[in-house]
Amino acid sequence: MPPSSHAHSHGHSHGSDPDAAPPSAETLTRRRRAVWLMLLLLVPAGLATLVGLVVLWPGDGPTRAQQVAETYLPPGTTYADGRIVSLQTLPCGEAGTAQATCATAVVEVLEGDGAGEFQQVDLQADVVANGVGEGDTVVLSRDPGAEGGPSYQFYDFARSTPMLVLAVAFAVVTAAVARLRGLAAIVGLAFAFFVLIRFVLPGILEGSSPTAVSLVGSAAIMFVVLYLAHGFSARTTTALVGTLFGLALVTVLGAVSVAVARLTGLTSEETTTLATFDPTLDFSGLVIAGVVVAGLGVLNDVTITQASAIWQLHEVDPAMGWRELYRRGMTVGRDHIASTVYTIVFAYAGAALPLLLLFDLYSQPAGTIVTSSAMAEEVVRTLVGSIALVLAVPVTTAAGAFFATAARTAAGADPEKRLSALRARFAR
Repeated sequence: MPPSSHAHSHGHSHGSDPDAAPPSAETLTRRRRAVWLMLLLLVPAGLATLVGLVVLWPGDGPTRAQQVAETYLPPGTTYADGRIVSLQTLPCGEAGTAQATCATAVVEVLEGDGAGEFQQVDLQADVVANGVGEGDTVVLSRDPGAEGGPSYQFYDFARSTPMLVLAVAFAVVTAAVARLRGLAAIVGLAFAFFVLIRFVLPGILEGSSPTAVSLVGSAAIMFVVLYLAHGFSARTTTALVGTLFGLALVTVLGAVSVAVARLTGLTSEETTTLATFDPTLDFSGLVIAGVVVAGLGVLNDVTITQASAIWQLHEVDPAMGWRELYRRGMTVGRDHIASTVYTIVFAYAGAALPLLLLFDLYSQPAGTIVTSSAMAEEVVRTLVGSIALVLAVPVTTAAGAFFATAARTAAGADPEKRLSALRARFAR
């Protein structure tokens, strides 16, 4: 390979990065050939995902759980923002060893049918303890059918402004640092939430298998967001192969582990409430679905990094064989595994922190605590996710090495190029 082409290959990052040096024509040819080879795997997977979306797409009618949930609210209940104009505190019993404080507030309704009205609303001790005061905006629930006219109750604090500011700041920072790729990633994130809200959640509530729905939905998300964020390239296609393998492995391991460990999924207040709305839902399957969806981001990070490393190594030395390319890629992968395993374990530990605090208060043997249904669910999630994450690294590395060298072999019709590659290999 000429020195100029070699330098271009070394400085390029494989994607559509405007800051990267332009690749040589030979490099582009090899990448295109590798992508076509990988599409032999990805096209059937993509078609299967489309079929899954069509077959499992939820209907428009309300589910059984939604119908039951609606009976828990008075008919016609609406929600509106209100501003506290006056506040009077009063004692209301004890909270532990301290005297609890409640309050009666006069609230101006800011929107909805009762806009402009002033309503008296009682505030519980936990609301007052969070620092509520005059001028604060709160969310009120309005029951139009109450005896004596519409009644208002405190529902929650209004958080629209701080959340909107954070969302705008996130978008601005991402776009400023990552530029077009950052904007593309934000669009991909919006698509991911669309799939979760319009397909995964309604599909599960409709009674479809949570495992099948989460797997199909996650695959659809990955097909779109990977190419949106990283561009259509050999690197991204390699990462997609590894990611789909990881998702399939998480699903299989999760199903086996949940069945063997006999996890019911009914370990939290949320799942217990869901069971009152629809006891026929597959709560064990919800455990598996949670593992699949939670693994999306970490799998994406690991596979795109490994794919990038493999293609960088291949472009630095196109004559490198499959075994050598795999060996050097795994050198990078092992470092990534060591750091990413911490990421997934601590992420689950952080989410389960209140549960860990409760267990710390119980005077039970450690083995009993760890194997209890609530803790076992978190442990299984962590271990299944970690196993899939670790195995996705060698699979992505092997896929990248195989398709990179296969593309080079397919390009070997020119005897002079083949001879040059052999000379370079034996010279080492």
